[in-house]
Amino acid sequence: MEYSTAARAHSTVTQFKVYEDYLDSKVTPVDLFYLKSRELARRLVEHGHSGTVLSRKEFEETKAAEQAAEAAKSDTLYGRSRPTTLASAGKELKDNFLKALAEREEANRSGKMTSVIFIRDHNPLGQEVSGYIDYAHRLKTQDFQPYFRGKKKLMPGRSDLCYYNWRTQVSTSNSSPNFEVIYDDPNGLLFKNKRDKKILNVDPLSGPGEDSNRTFLQSDLYIHAVIYDHNVRTV
Repeated sequence: MEYSTAARAHSTVTQFKVYEDYLDSKVTPVDLFYLKSRELARRLVEHGHSGTVLSRKEFEETKAAEQAAEAAKSDTLYGRSRPTTLASAGKELKDNFLKALAEREEANRSGKMTSVIFIRDHNPLGQEVSGYIDYAHRLKTQDFQPYFRGKKKLMPGRSDLCYYNWRTQVSTSNSSPNFEVIYDDPNGLLFKNKRDKKILNVDPLSGPGEDSNRTFLQSDLYIHAVIYDHNVRTV
């Protein structure tokens, strides 16, 4: 929620050439009158004395994202194409899980790969939940910058491929634009890729299937995290 508020409050920073110009826009004539120092006024603004203010890192990341978005609009208008700006670009990632997502982001955005993420962890209420997430679909429907910045934690929800709350025993399953959920097969839970019709098997005692592989991750963020990658072949 804090990130969303900040994003709305600073919906455009491309008008500022450098971070100092951005800080100056928050400094009032009254501030300068009493402080007698623009540098001191900037420091006070940067530390939040004038409301919600982006840090230097957030400013640079937001500006880069806005410039990329404007460039994409221009390319669409004039029929040009350019590589998609990645939400993970420029982020300092320390956890293995976030690093793995970053490594797969471009392929999932471009359609060369469709990854299914399995997560087991505790929700904000302390309840253990688990589920399978269609990474490519989430990338299209959510802003992943807060996840890569560490401001939000990726968790399965009731609208994902599969979700189970071990405390309340609430269970849901939903097909996505990339996968059909097959939950009544004798072999257990399966996901059928809608493009090449190949089956992704998430049973840890079985192979993941043709053109697919499984990666178990050691993460400080989750109790259990696994990524299943399916390399898409057009048929």
